[in-house]
Amino acid sequence: MQKQIHRQDKKTEISNYRKRNQMVEVWSRLKKNKMAMLGLVIIIILLLLAIFADVIADYDTLVVKQNIMERLQPPSKKHIFGTDEFGRDIFSRIVHGSRISIKVGVISVAMSLILGGLFGSIAGYYGGKTDNIIMRLMDILLAVPSILLAITIVAAFGTNLINVIIALGIAGIPKYARIVRAAVLGVKDQEFIESARAIGATDATIILREVIPNCLSPIIVQVTLSVAGVILSIASLSFIGLGIQPPEPEWGAMLSGGRQYLRDAWHITVFPGLAIMITILALNLLGDGLRDALDPRLKQ
Repeated sequence: MQKQIHRQDKKTEISNYRKRNQMVEVWSRLKKNKMAMLGLVIIIILLLLAIFADVIADYDTLVVKQNIMERLQPPSKKHIFGTDEFGRDIFSRIVHGSRISIKVGVISVAMSLILGGLFGSIAGYYGGKTDNIIMRLMDILLAVPSILLAITIVAAFGTNLINVIIALGIAGIPKYARIVRAAVLGVKDQEFIESARAIGATDATIILREVIPNCLSPIIVQVTLSVAGVILSIASLSFIGLGIQPPEPEWGAMLSGGRQYLRDAWHITVFPGLAIMITILALNLLGDGLRDALDPRLKQ
């Protein structure tokens, strides 16, 4: 018994060493991709803006408080992105709006990943009727466009931040269930899974410690791309009035509020639109770079 435990500990140590080497190899390959690194730099800048938004711009004075005397001013030294129809500083609203977009994106994708990953891992590991029932439910959800499903949930339960996060999180569950299921099917019959069963590991332990960690490559790439999709979805919901409500500085709501002034004050819509475009572009560049770095066929 002690020999088996010693062998298992040694295998775990070897596995951890290999994982560290793989991470170093993936990072070195990712660094060679200039576009992916550009996306990573932009994302880091956005995260810093979101973290230090209160330091960069005062929320009550510049973001929420209306100043009709300075409405619709073009970009200047005082307001580098100009002011909106209520005299609020657009740059400050974009900075604080990054908090909302990143928060909704990360929490919604985390919800989709946890629930979808749980369903997908159970379906792939057990197979049979369990797999059939779970995946048919996922197919039903996939039959409804994700944005339409999110609109239905938000319209039914109300337009607030929590409901928007729940709606977008539920809409992304089937996608992760299918990805994780496919990855689990590829590893569940490997020798290390049989070794875990041989030493008496429970199914939950095998799934959480052995199966899912070996399926992380496609999941990591999908998470990066999904955050971009969620940010675009929340902007779309806010644009049609079903997302974050005024006076909260959400990028889609800023676009919706400024569209009637597009001819006379172009800056009201252009800068929030650029913020959405640059954020999604950066996430897509990083996602593409991670996909290439994690592709085992590129190791040769």
